[in-house]
Amino acid sequence: MNPHIIECDVAIIGAGSAGLPAYREVLKAGLKPLLIEGGPHGTMCARVGCMPSKLLIAAAQSVADMRHADGFGIRLETPPRVDGAAVMDRVRRERDRFVGFVVDDVEAMPPEHRLDAPVEFLRDGVLRAADGREVHAGRIILATGTRPNVPELYRPLGNLAIVNDDVFDWHDLPRSVLVVGSGVIGVELGLALARLGVRVRVLNRSGSFAHLADPQVRAAAVDLLAPELSLVQNAQVTSVRREGNQAVVGWSADGGPETVEHFDYVLLTAGRDPALDALHLERTTMPLDERGRPRFDPATLQVHGQPVFLAGDVTGRYSIQHEASDDGRRAGRNAAAWPDVQALPRRAPLAIVFSDPQIMQVGGGYAALGDPDAVTIGAVDWTRQGRSRVMQRNQGLLHVYMRKSDRRFLGAEMIGPDAEHVGHLLAWALQMELTVPDMLKLPFYHPTIEEGIRTALRDALR
Repeated sequence: MNPHIIECDVAIIGAGSAGLPAYREVLKAGLKPLLIEGGPHGTMCARVGCMPSKLLIAAAQSVADMRHADGFGIRLETPPRVDGAAVMDRVRRERDRFVGFVVDDVEAMPPEHRLDAPVEFLRDGVLRAADGREVHAGRIILATGTRPNVPELYRPLGNLAIVNDDVFDWHDLPRSVLVVGSGVIGVELGLALARLGVRVRVLNRSGSFAHLADPQVRAAAVDLLAPELSLVQNAQVTSVRREGNQAVVGWSADGGPETVEHFDYVLLTAGRDPALDALHLERTTMPLDERGRPRFDPATLQVHGQPVFLAGDVTGRYSIQHEASDDGRRAGRNAAAWPDVQALPRRAPLAIVFSDPQIMQVGGGYAALGDPDAVTIGAVDWTRQGRSRVMQRNQGLLHVYMRKSDRRFLGAEMIGPDAEHVGHLLAWALQMELTVPDMLKLPFYHPTIEEGIRTALRDALR
């Protein structure tokens, strides 16, 4: 046996939310896996994504709840004071706890199943590790995730230009942050920071907002959240420079006059790119597109004509934890069964933004409807919904979509109270292929937020 060669049935590059489920599927199939990770273990979700962001959001929500107590007749004699250092200490401690759970699972794996080193392709089926060893694999899964995109325009700012990964290592809250982009990350972090007392400005180069496609729901979301975010849409950045420890950024909106402001940081949330460059895919016979990314079948995740599979965020399709995990399981099963690969069923699409009010999309939302004349839209205005009004959370709009021909439920978009829970119920109904009349036969307790779903479904039938 050559000590400089590691042989395995399936090499999995990336030990994140997709790579770990892929490893388990290969192991379950009785094959020898090799889980390769060139960076820190712990998954992007636990380390810099889902979990630490929700910790920051939870702190911000506690402040917002106290500030709204007066509406219930509860008088706070002194305004709440945000201790930024204490907030960030809890975020880091709890973040490290979540990461620790994942690291413990990885460290419990047999040593022969792990390689903690960056790798690159030498040729088809052969990888070279940073320590000089070669990995020979019959099949390979690419689950390398993504890396933040830092546009050249902001590079003069140096360490004042940050991405969401950097926020969770802060030891205190800054005084001011410019957020570039009003997608999910921009809205969630921008709103949380603003409620924690940070002066926030959000710039977006278009009129989009939190990926909402339904024009009425998007308009409702902008009306509700834009003031706290100090949102500027259709903004064109005109100048970026650094003055000492301040970022100085100028922009114009809709062709108007230039505005210039100073910030402690510029948080760039305008996108992430698949982390593939270091692998040198050009040394293989994999078919690559014009951006150097593998061409693959989205149904099976197999690279065309190759025993190679993509899984998770690296696919560029769904940057959502449960989708990445599903991808990992799908890629692991197909890699183990190769060449007998199968298109495995997907769950109903569900996306949630943890703003307040929350935002959700089910079934791809309005953008997935196709012919609008074949669809009817049911609505509920949360301002008049009973339980929402009781809790002083009666803001927002829910749209449900129904196909006219057979009254099949197609999806929804919403901003409003408990959207994360409303979204789950509607996603379950979509996956079960229920009609709107089927859904109206289900129980709705009084008084609950869920009664708003019934109102919207009835409106669709009308």
